[in-house]
Amino acid sequence: MESNPLVAPSVAPLPRIRWLMLSFAFAATVLNYVDRLAFNYLSANGELRELIPNDAFGYIATAFFVAYMLSNLVSGFIIDKLGTRLGYSICMAFWTTASLLHAVARLPFHFGICRFLLGIGEAGNWPAAIKLTSEWFTPEERSTATGIFNSGAAIGAVVAPPLIAWLGMNYGWQLTFVIIGSLGYLWLALFWFTYYTPESAKKASKARTIPPLKLIKTKFVYWFTFSKIFMDPVWYFITFWIGRYLVDVHGWGLEKIGWFAMFPFIVADIGNILGGIFTQVIIRRGTPVSKARKIATGFFGSLLALSLILGPFVITGPATALVVLSIAGFGYAAYTSNTMAFPADVVPLSATASVWGVASVGAGLGGAIFQALSGFTIEHISKAYNYTFAYHAVFVGYGIMAMIAVCIILFALGPLQKDQALHAYTENDIHSEAA
Repeated sequence: MESNPLVAPSVAPLPRIRWLMLSFAFAATVLNYVDRLAFNYLSANGELRELIPNDAFGYIATAFFVAYMLSNLVSGFIIDKLGTRLGYSICMAFWTTASLLHAVARLPFHFGICRFLLGIGEAGNWPAAIKLTSEWFTPEERSTATGIFNSGAAIGAVVAPPLIAWLGMNYGWQLTFVIIGSLGYLWLALFWFTYYTPESAKKASKARTIPPLKLIKTKFVYWFTFSKIFMDPVWYFITFWIGRYLVDVHGWGLEKIGWFAMFPFIVADIGNILGGIFTQVIIRRGTPVSKARKIATGFFGSLLALSLILGPFVITGPATALVVLSIAGFGYAAYTSNTMAFPADVVPLSATASVWGVASVGAGLGGAIFQALSGFTIEHISKAYNYTFAYHAVFVGYGIMAMIAVCIILFALGPLQKDQALHAYTENDIHSEAA
């Protein structure tokens, strides 16, 4: 019988195919961040800045993260249930449409609605991408693979300033939203007709879905979720507020921001890759996977925390400010390239998206709280003192938060090893089907 080239092979996938599949997660993450950051840069200066002051900007960002939090409650479970291909496609279609809708907004309230819808769709990117890497990569390679796809966040943040600045200055903010939003539909068409789950992962990926309450009660899941309340908002602050920081403290315009605001994200992109490679190297040299992940997250998370805590004491101008933010971005990215590999180390393949989704509820909750708090703090402290003092106070606060997250990972999370109860729950279902 002749083999059909369109049918997934029954043997382990060739490396070339694995990297092609990973490239979809990388490209989706780039688009995710370009769509997410467009509003932040367009509203940092010009017509939208006059319409949206700092406190309103903080509340609009909170609308995004409230939706992000609510969506993460269900997105991972939906993706695990529907599968990577259908689940990822639905997420992309939803957030791309929400991005386009920004073009018709006219009031801060309208933008709040658009950001809320964007948050609902964008939340699914990481559970879907985590599931994709779990299906195609071995545990040893997984931190590197997750680092590569997650580097799309930094690449998106690199691309966004010059791209958004150029489009905004040449075509206006409304058409800018239309142009960048439309790119998602191209990704959607290519992904839909290319992606498949490898034969080696199909049975495990489609095993019995673990109930949400059972997952949440797991020590690993609830402490991991708690850590993200404190860690992820640090990155959200850097990406959401860097444009306003450079305007408020250093007097930059949109064109200058477009050229230079990308540098912390270029360095963060290096962190995504090196963070995963660092762990892969020490695993190959004999360090147990669980210990290697803890060493990496402890080191890189502390680097992030210390850069922000000490930053206000060394920042003397925009150049040193960008250096501090670059070190912070590097630390966060290298830390995250390792934490993204956590779920597949502990839970069954059929629950990896669900666990990341539940944990990201913490990211959304922290983002919602601390974005609003950042806007309120900067708006009021700057009036009492000045913008420099206000932003530096926020820097220190986020550095302390990052250190709290590192302590949770190192001392409360427990060992990163297979949860026998959860694996038994899904394996019993697989065995019963085979019988």
